[in-house]
Amino acid sequence: MLFAILFSSRTAVAPLERLKILLQVQNPHSIRYNGTIQGLKYIWRTEGFRGLFKGNGTNCARIIPNSAVKFFSYEEASKGILWLYRQQTGNQDAQLTPILRLGAGACAGIIAMSATYPMDMVRGRLTVQTDQSPRRYRGIFHALSTVLREEGPRALYKGWLPSVIGVVPYVGLNFAVYESLKDWLIKSKPYGLVDSSELSVTTKLACGAAAGTVGQTVAYPLDVIRRRMQMVGWKDAASVVTGDGKTKAPIDYTGMVDAFRKTVRHEGIGALYKGLIPNSVKVVPSIAIAFVTYELVKDILQVEFRISD
Repeated sequence: MLFAILFSSRTAVAPLERLKILLQVQNPHSIRYNGTIQGLKYIWRTEGFRGLFKGNGTNCARIIPNSAVKFFSYEEASKGILWLYRQQTGNQDAQLTPILRLGAGACAGIIAMSATYPMDMVRGRLTVQTDQSPRRYRGIFHALSTVLREEGPRALYKGWLPSVIGVVPYVGLNFAVYESLKDWLIKSKPYGLVDSSELSVTTKLACGAAAGTVGQTVAYPLDVIRRRMQMVGWKDAASVVTGDGKTKAPIDYTGMVDAFRKTVRHEGIGALYKGLIPNSVKVVPSIAIAFVTYELVKDILQVEFRISD
C-alpha cells in the first residue's frame, strides 16, 4: 500500500523532478533548458516520452526506504525529545512545541538522507544523462559499481554536507509547519475538533502543501549545490556541447563553500534558485496524489492504515 502511494505520487511529477535537476546542473555555456514549459517541450522533442521519466525508477526505489526510515526516525525522535522536555520542565503534560518538532524532523531527515544517499547520488547522474551524452550508466547497480570502481567509495557521498545542512530546514520545517498547522486548526474555536483524524483530506493536503512550500524554498540553494557537487568527477558524461561544437566540462568544486562561491561568481545569485519553479509546481500535485491514492487503496483493501506505519 505504501509502495503504491509513493510510486504514484513520484511518477506523476517525475517530468518536473527531472527538469528541476537538469536546470540545477545545466552548463551556463550551453543553455538548453530555459523555463518549465520550454524545458519539458525540449525533453519531449529530443528524447521522447521516456525521456521525461529518466531517473524515476531509481527515485522510486530510493524513496521507499527513505520514507520508512524518515517516518520511523521522526516518531522515535519525537518521543525522545518529548521525554527529555518533560523531564526538564517537570511538566508531564507538556507537548512538543514547533521548535521541538523542527528538531525531531531534522533528526529524522538527516538519518533517512544519510542511509539512502548513495542511491540519491546515482539517481542524480542517471537523471542528467541525455541521448546526446556519452552513456556510462545503464541502471542503478551499474551506476553504483561504476562510481565505486572509478571514483572510490567517498564519491557516493559527494554533496552530503550541503544535504545534511539543507535537510534541517527542509524536513524540519516540513514536519514543524505541518503538525503546527494541524494543531492550530484543531484548537481553533470555529472548528471545535477533537483530534487530527477529524480533519478532512483536503485540509491535510493544504497543510502539507504549505509545509512543503516553506521547507523547499528555504533549503533550495543547498539542493542546487548538492546536485552540482554530485556531478564532479563525471566529466565525460556530464559535459555538454556548446555552440561552437566543442565540449565544455562542468566547473570543478573542491567543497561546499567553493561550490557556492563559484556558482554565484560565474552565474549570479539567481543560479542558486535554478529549477525552483518546476520544483514548486510539483509540490502540490505530489502531495495531492499521495493523499488521494492513500484513500483509494485503503478503501479497496478495507483496512485502516497510517502512513507513519
